[in-house]
Amino acid sequence: MHRGPYEATFESLQQFRCPDWFRNAKLGIWSHWGAQSVPRQGDWYARNMYIPGTHAYRHHWRNYGHPSKSGYKDIVTRWKAERFDPDALADLYARAGARYLVAQAVHHDHFLNYPSAIHRWNAGAMGPRKDIVGLWHDAARARGLRFGITEHLGATYTWMARSKGADATGPYAGLPYDGNDPEFEDLYLPGPVGRDRSSGAAVQEPWYAPDPWWHRRWLDLVTEMVDRYRPDLLYSDGPLPFGAGAFEPGLQAVSHLYNTSAAGHDGENQAVYNQKGRGPDLEAIGVLDIERSQEPDARPFVWQTDTCVGQWFYDDRAEYKTPGHVIELLIDIVAKNGNLLLNIPQLPDGSIDEECTFLLEELAGWIAACGEGIHGTRPFRTCGEGPSQVAIEGFREDAVDWTAEDFRFTQRDQTLYAFQMRWPADGRAVIKSLGPDERVSAVRLLGAGELAFEQNTEQVTITLPAKPPTRYPHCLALQL
Repeated sequence: MHRGPYEATFESLQQFRCPDWFRNAKLGIWSHWGAQSVPRQGDWYARNMYIPGTHAYRHHWRNYGHPSKSGYKDIVTRWKAERFDPDALADLYARAGARYLVAQAVHHDHFLNYPSAIHRWNAGAMGPRKDIVGLWHDAARARGLRFGITEHLGATYTWMARSKGADATGPYAGLPYDGNDPEFEDLYLPGPVGRDRSSGAAVQEPWYAPDPWWHRRWLDLVTEMVDRYRPDLLYSDGPLPFGAGAFEPGLQAVSHLYNTSAAGHDGENQAVYNQKGRGPDLEAIGVLDIERSQEPDARPFVWQTDTCVGQWFYDDRAEYKTPGHVIELLIDIVAKNGNLLLNIPQLPDGSIDEECTFLLEELAGWIAACGEGIHGTRPFRTCGEGPSQVAIEGFREDAVDWTAEDFRFTQRDQTLYAFQMRWPADGRAVIKSLGPDERVSAVRLLGAGELAFEQNTEQVTITLPAKPPTRYPHCLALQL
């Protein structure tokens, strides 16, 4: 563990101040990618393939064999990443406006995407036989992008417990799944197993295991990740491990992250820790991450939304968000002092499909026109005006039926950026949120040029050109 200005306590870690690079970045692209992409069936495959009645269970049995004979251990060897070109992808992501690139180091499946010295189930030793995380790291650094890693290990001990079960009925009734084989316990773990009284099938225990051995193992693996890649961002999928009464491993990991960063930046931490737990102590030690949802209004502290174009792992059944939906999410999030971390699902071979390529190219074109109002901005005193709002309800991410009366605001120095969410039929943008002392001296339409305007005590009325500069929400720059 690196010694430095941060100790493994809430009191010490509350020294954290969000670095400017993260506040300025606004958009990150996430490679939420690993062996679970092989079946092209979406998220949680390594768990759901052991749950009779699920699509993953049926798909696995019919395509790879029954999980008593062919299990997740056999899926990882099928992952080859033979068309993975991180340099070409990083070029595209940077053009699309990403200022940080995040690689998944390990999902709940306990298969590491880098060559580990302490865990044999890793992409360097089998499957791709590549340092996936290291290749992403090098591609990001070569393009001046900040680099992050995500770990989803906290839940693994209990999440993999489904592999300990057996079918209750059918031709394999009572025959244990391959997770019961002692030869593979280092992948499937000896995790706790409960029983469903009606079927006899294994059930998942609470999200975080109370086992101190697993807490130590988690810390060893996360420490290895930090030491190998010295990331600018570390994301834990869930609250700080391992919950009330067992925060010590999580606090040690965060202090090590920050001290490692400080050692490479003249004593000043430049790293960000993301976790999903609410509350003053948890939120003060890093940047709150909100999965597939947002905030209703601007927060005083920077936060992050993580979401996906489709499903977390590649799913050939998924319906993707449109480019317009992604752009509208980005605008609304940035106006509320947030960043967007967007997962672009990769095929098992490492490439992305044509729909994702199209989305990123559209985003790149929009960023070229309107990115001035995104990157490096700060929240205005109000995040916006107008009748429409995003839904704040679980993982709900419905596209909003925005109107021409809806604006979202950002600012930089004396420039107010007003994103009008729909092009008005009457060719006018009417902004009502300026105060009596906020006088406008000039207005530009980003991607077009200067515009005529009028201002009175109630509103600013801007005359727009005949055609919009983009098919997506446009941005007005008001000089104050």
